Amino acid sequence: MEADAARRLVAEFVGTFALVAIGVGAISVGAGLVGVAFAHGLVIAVMASAVGHISGGHFNPAITIGFLVTGRMAPILAAAYVATQLAASVVAMLALRVIYPSAANLDAGVPVVNDAVDVWSGALLEAILTFFLVWVVFATAADARGAFTSIAGLAIGLTITFDILAGGPLTGAAMNPARAFGPELVQGIWTDAWVYYVGPIVGGGLAAVLYEWLYLRPLAPVPPGPPETGLDEPRPGDAAVVP
Repeated sequence: MEADAARRLVAEFVGTFALVAIGVGAISVGAGLVGVAFAHGLVIAVMASAVGHISGGHFNPAITIGFLVTGRMAPILAAAYVATQLAASVVAMLALRVIYPSAANLDAGVPVVNDAVDVWSGALLEAILTFFLVWVVFATAADARGAFTSIAGLAIGLTITFDILAGGPLTGAAMNPARAFGPELVQGIWTDAWVYYVGPIVGGGLAAVLYEWLYLRPLAPVPPGPPETGLDEPRPGDAAVVP
């Protein structure tokens, strides 16, 4: 069990490291909104496809907390996931500080709320964008009827892409406390930092609980059905009868 947990944590570290390194790197070299959106979306699509079968491909404390509050993850393992994701974010930013030239604007990779909106609107936007993300994660990965085995991380990556296209100019569309934490810590910029923790956790938790409650909870007995319905299972062509 310990070895299995270690393998999961390594996968989470690599995926989160890639997200921060590629995402912040694209911003820092001036990739533009479309380029930044696709950089984040593609790296998640690839990494979720690569290690989703190992760790679930969370790379995001908001997703991990969603799995925790729905009872799909043990608290100790969830805490280890979050700690690993935050650590990977910090290491990725430190690597960018070493690798990228001074002309690269790493400060731009720190998500901040645009002056055009207030912080509460920013928090609401982050919550909504993260709701979409976690909803898609549950629909494609947690739901056994979902398309995860067929399309892997494609839907998740595309969700991040369209979220950034819509919300990037206003909040940076982090949707991920780990995506915010490393850049904030290494660059020493904490402007409106709470927005990137409260918004994603609330929005992601709501999406997880709602999807779980609507689609993944045990189905109520409906006749004809299994023995707990109080009905005899009918043979083909027969009607169910009350015993």
